[in-house]
Amino acid sequence: MSQVKQVGLLAAGCQPWNKDVCAASGDRFAYCATLAIYIYQLDHRYNEFKLRAIMSEHKKTITAISWCPHNSDVFASASADSLVIIWNVTEQKVVAKLDNTKGIPASLSWCWNAGDAVAFVSHRGPLYIWTISGPDSGLTVHREAHSFLSDIGLFRWHPKKKGKVVFGHTDGSLSIFQPGSKNQKHVLRPESLEGTDEEDPVTALEWDPLSTDYLLVANLHNGIRLIDSESLSCITTFNFPSAAASVQCLAWVSSAPGMFVTGDSQVGVLRIWNVSRTTPIDNFKLKKTGFHGLHVLSSPPKKKSCSSQYPTKNRHTSSTSEAVPLPTLTQNQAFSLPPGHAVCCFMDGGVGLYDMGAKKWDFLRDVGHVETIFDCKFKPDNPDLLATASFDGTIKVWDVNTLTAVYTSPGNEGVIYSLSWAPGDLNCIAGATSRNGGFIWDVLKGKMITRFSEHGKNGIFCIAWSHKDSKRIATCSSDGFCIIRTIDGKVLHKYKHPAAVFGCDWSQNNNTVRIWDYTQDTCINVLSGHTAPVRGLLWNPEIPYLLISGSWDYTIRVWDTRDGTCLDTVYDHGADVYGLTCHPSRPFTMASCSRDSTVRLWSLTPLISTVQINILADRCWDEIIGNTDRAVESGAPPLLCGKVSRDIKQELEKLSGNPREKKLRWFSECFSPPGGSKNLWDLVAVIKGQDDTLLPQNYCKGIMHMKHLTRFRMSKAQELTTVKMSKFGGGIGAPSKEERLKEAAEIHLRLGQIQQYCELMIELGEWDKALSVAPGVSMNYWRKLMQRRADQLIQEENDDVIPYCIAIGDVKKLVSFFTSRGQLKEALLVAQAACEGNIQMSTLSTTSGSSNSGGNNTDDYNELLHNVSKELAEWYFQDGHAVLAACCHLAVENIELAMANLIRGNELELAISVGTVLGESAAQATHYALELLARKCMTVTTWDLAADLLMMIPDNKLQLVKLCAFYPGCIAEINDLHEKCNLPDVEECMRLAETSQADGDIFETIKYYLLSTEPEKALPLGIQYVKEQLCGSDWTLDSVCPYLDLLSYIRTERLVLHRCSEFRNELLILCGYIGALLAIRRQYNSIVPALYEYTSQLLKRREVSVPLKIEQLSEELDAWRACTQLNKSTNESPCTPPSESQRTVYSVLESRMQEEPLKGMVGPDYVTGSNLPSHSDVHISCLTGLRIQGPVFFLEDGKSAISLNDALMWAKVNPFSPLGTGIRLNPF
Repeated sequence: MSQVKQVGLLAAGCQPWNKDVCAASGDRFAYCATLAIYIYQLDHRYNEFKLRAIMSEHKKTITAISWCPHNSDVFASASADSLVIIWNVTEQKVVAKLDNTKGIPASLSWCWNAGDAVAFVSHRGPLYIWTISGPDSGLTVHREAHSFLSDIGLFRWHPKKKGKVVFGHTDGSLSIFQPGSKNQKHVLRPESLEGTDEEDPVTALEWDPLSTDYLLVANLHNGIRLIDSESLSCITTFNFPSAAASVQCLAWVSSAPGMFVTGDSQVGVLRIWNVSRTTPIDNFKLKKTGFHGLHVLSSPPKKKSCSSQYPTKNRHTSSTSEAVPLPTLTQNQAFSLPPGHAVCCFMDGGVGLYDMGAKKWDFLRDVGHVETIFDCKFKPDNPDLLATASFDGTIKVWDVNTLTAVYTSPGNEGVIYSLSWAPGDLNCIAGATSRNGGFIWDVLKGKMITRFSEHGKNGIFCIAWSHKDSKRIATCSSDGFCIIRTIDGKVLHKYKHPAAVFGCDWSQNNNTVRIWDYTQDTCINVLSGHTAPVRGLLWNPEIPYLLISGSWDYTIRVWDTRDGTCLDTVYDHGADVYGLTCHPSRPFTMASCSRDSTVRLWSLTPLISTVQINILADRCWDEIIGNTDRAVESGAPPLLCGKVSRDIKQELEKLSGNPREKKLRWFSECFSPPGGSKNLWDLVAVIKGQDDTLLPQNYCKGIMHMKHLTRFRMSKAQELTTVKMSKFGGGIGAPSKEERLKEAAEIHLRLGQIQQYCELMIELGEWDKALSVAPGVSMNYWRKLMQRRADQLIQEENDDVIPYCIAIGDVKKLVSFFTSRGQLKEALLVAQAACEGNIQMSTLSTTSGSSNSGGNNTDDYNELLHNVSKELAEWYFQDGHAVLAACCHLAVENIELAMANLIRGNELELAISVGTVLGESAAQATHYALELLARKCMTVTTWDLAADLLMMIPDNKLQLVKLCAFYPGCIAEINDLHEKCNLPDVEECMRLAETSQADGDIFETIKYYLLSTEPEKALPLGIQYVKEQLCGSDWTLDSVCPYLDLLSYIRTERLVLHRCSEFRNELLILCGYIGALLAIRRQYNSIVPALYEYTSQLLKRREVSVPLKIEQLSEELDAWRACTQLNKSTNESPCTPPSESQRTVYSVLESRMQEEPLKGMVGPDYVTGSNLPSHSDVHISCLTGLRIQGPVFFLEDGKSAISLNDALMWAKVNPFSPLGTGIRLNPF
């Protein structure tokens, strides 16, 4: 199993170099960074888009992507290394490849009328058509489309007219080809360019979907024209509000005939047009940076109508989003907005999906690096902030908990190779560039404050800010000099290479890593394994022999430098790995960056699991913390030797009494990756009764306990209302006063403070919203607001005043309003209506409502609160954030479900730490977690640790029996373990087994035989008992599971003996069948079919006599499928209801299964990182036949793979491997 866990991914942004870099189809959209294509898909349950796949076969810049118009599972991509690839999105695999395309394919498109043909063209042509399959497969050249006089920017096939195609050129002209007509080359240049050599490139081209001849064309400077491709005439020229506006991209809105949208190149303004008007119907400023690409989804994602029951989260819009607040529309504009979703890509790499009808982002990834990331570093005084330096000329600072950008540098620095944070809380970053020297960027002020130019135009490869003396910065450059200077520019030292390079960790530029002992000046080890140069090196600050290297062979390797072994190889990056960093206070969380434009976060804790377990088992300090000399002895178990662990030990030694709770918390926070462990411990402290004043400052940013929620949100609302913007704001596009007031109003509304909400809405000018909810305060208050609004409208002489006055029955005011404007007939009419009693004075009683409201049942509200927290927890859990899911349950003090989420996320060490601190309320789950963790320790070196863990369970006798039964040592070693576990020696166990057998006590007999010198004697007895049970009609899982579970702990080497083969086969079949029923009970739906299939295959292939029939197994599986599908409403096909016989079969199964004793454990396991797509080798699950998403678990043959989630669920219900070998599975 992989030793390094991926726990976070910062996806790249969309590249701004080529034209067709975003595409969409159905409920998916795609965009490409420089080297990889990112595919997002709508999760219908939560109505949000999630990253589903990263396609990274291309090794050079991707030039275009195109989705197949008639098959939403297939799309094509082209790249600068003359390669075209056809992908199957669902299976995430390459279907076909065409290399050597005779020129770089600059633009690419599916041929609309041909089934499987893709066309592509290089800058001057010709147009190639590649038929992928069928009798005509192969590459052909378009007969006429070649020898162009100007480069082609893009081309478009006509969706209806077969073979008709248009090309847009950089000189502003078009070329149109259609079968049976004269070809038109280089026609229809904008009139202002005629007779000149000026270029005005065609930036966008789209055929009118409702016409065979009309075409929309955008030129960068000359704007948009609607052109008739037959008569070669311009029908309409569209006018922009300002001469400065220029169009970068456009798209028709298929859901609204005659409508199209455009994106400006300078600023992120989305304009909505109709062909009948020459000016835009509407303009939205979505972002400060210009558009790069735009694509309207042909069939907007179908949204579920019941979304209101889910918390509305816009997790992808960062809190400091650079996106501009969404615009509001006046009444007369609103009718004209088309329904539809636009995929928007921006020049700064931002990508979003904008709902034009609702005027809001459905998804927004605000900024992203679009090129190689050369360096990444954690902020010294804040492990939650990570800075990255890129080829794209920017440094970005990310919050690693939310994976969003909080600051970005001004840019235009050329290539940035290296960065270094200032020490302490100076909030500055030093950067090193390829041609522009070095610089210091003040992160909070957002500007460059100093530049260094001592290296001239030579590239600076490394920059390091001294953390002992904050005035010194070292740089080393391609000119061979290492310069140490003060921050005000005074040069202190200038070294010519080769000499000591101050503060720069250099790796040798070859395929090996050399380790030198600087005291002896000798090379002490060479680590071989990488197949390309090594660029990143990192020593772990706590484990002195642990070295991590990142290479141009796309891998990260973890080395034990004591003997040179490679402990793990990570393949998840899609290109050269450049930077590696870990934070001093979180020594086992590492970040890496790469040419694939992503940053990935890793947890190294699996490498030191024995240290974690020593802490849980309360072993002595000598087995947890040591000095470097002890730790680097060959074969010594891992020991912590760094500053963090020493500081924790010192702090604990200062505490009086039993510091165990503090010890568990502090070490747990040191080991855990970002993503909620701190939040979890804060909630544990609240539940344990800690004083609120001790909560950390950022507690209110996370998931809060229910008793704090309203109080903190209330103060947030007050702060938002009163706070004045500071001079420099708060990072990227700090929110305006309007945004803050809006956010405050929303908080007040959710807190039920309607009056405050109304007043803030009035301040924002949104009277309608205020008036619509004002009656919730009182009718009197509503009437007062209506009067205020009426007075305001009368001052503005606005006709809208009429309904307000009539609604509140203020006839005099309305009559005088009409009279003053000379509208006497209107005044007369109103006065007459009032006389006839048609305009009522509204009654102002606030009586009956309030008395009843107190009668609302608190229990109902409580249940509602728990249901909402459960829903939010489930959203976090299925997104790969088990710890945050646990936080949601702890916030409402549902300890059982919080513990269950940690265990189902395989966060066993964290679950035991938290459970130990919470005590009795978490005891049952803590004991289960201890049992699972002890199973993890049942390997070569850690048997005694497993015993220590089991001894923490009060009623542990049976658990210890299983441990000793499975222990594979010699008789003396087995007896030692028996003694430790207070069990009789093996000879005594043999006598006890024989006595129990004579007494007829089967369970005790099995138990003692397993502990004896002849454990195989237990097999026939136990198996016979289970078979007899299964032959009866009223057996249940609880009556057979204890026997099978105990038998499964027989020592592996005895079970696989030839003389045991019949019993082995029967045991495997029975465990497989009972495992399937346990899986149904626990709702492990993904492995139920596999367990039934496994049992059937064993029944088919092996000579056995068990009371099971293959037909019975397939009947049960069909009945389970039919009866449980009712709970799932799929959008696709209506379900066929189960037949009567299926209902009968399933009800018998249910009566056998009974209720799961650990209620919270019902539901699938989902470990951290399960939601992260991998770039690495594709592994296909031998259980499901599908590509594995997230962590992979290899079975004992070293080849067969299943997902780690499936392995964990399988091991919890059936201890034996899916390969049927009789070997126990240990994925914990």
